[in-house]
This record gives sequence, C-alpha cells and structure tokens, in this order.
Amino acid sequence: MEFKERKRILFFGLPFSFTKYVINEEKINIKTGFLNVVEDDAFMYKIQDTRLKKSFIERLFGLGTIVCYTGDITHPELKLIHVKNSDEIKEYIMHASEEARLKRRTLHTMDINGQFDEDHD
Repeated sequence: MEFKERKRILFFGLPFSFTKYVINEEKINIKTGFLNVVEDDAFMYKIQDTRLKKSFIERLFGLGTIVCYTGDITHPELKLIHVKNSDEIKEYIMHASEEARLKRRTLHTMDINGQFDEDHD
C-alpha cells in the first residue's frame, strides 16, 4: 500500500503547493520546491511515535497535520502538513513502522536517565 498526498493550503483544502508526500511500507518521502527541490526520506523503522493534529479550520476542510517523531538525526520531527485522509495515513504509519521494526528486529528503548549505582550489590 502507498499513499501519495500533497500539502494543501488551509482554506478550501486545495493542493496549490509544491510539497509532495509519498508514504509506503519502507519509508516516508517529502519532496518540496519548484525550482530548488529538496527531498527528505525517513525509514519506517526509525519512526517511534505519531501525533495527529486537527485545528478547527483543518477539520472544516477535512485536513489534518501528522507529526512523526523519529530517531533520525536530520529530522527528529517529520510533519505532514494539511493532508487529506490524515486519520488513515496516521494509522498506516503506525502499523507500517511497527512491522518495519519487527522485520529489522530493532527495538525502540527510551533513556530515562537512570543512574547505575556501582556500590550497590
């Protein structure tokens, strides 16, 4: 499965933007620009969590903003701004990222700043 979506202007949800999102089971690709093009990728196995934000105006026009929290150095937060079908895309990202971690046998752990006491037996 693959989602192809464009960043849309907030009012009326029209795709008058030069930002394209391609989401598949391996990675998220964000391509921006018209004359100067910048393309960013994030592998699914690096996505740790997602958040869906919908402002009042976004809800009026059926849009949403998805924030992906990643373990990537260049983009710790990937934002898919003003996209249609944001609920479905968010759920797809969550399931695809979990499957990608299982395929690669990677484990996401959190550092909770626990100190190891060497004097304790």
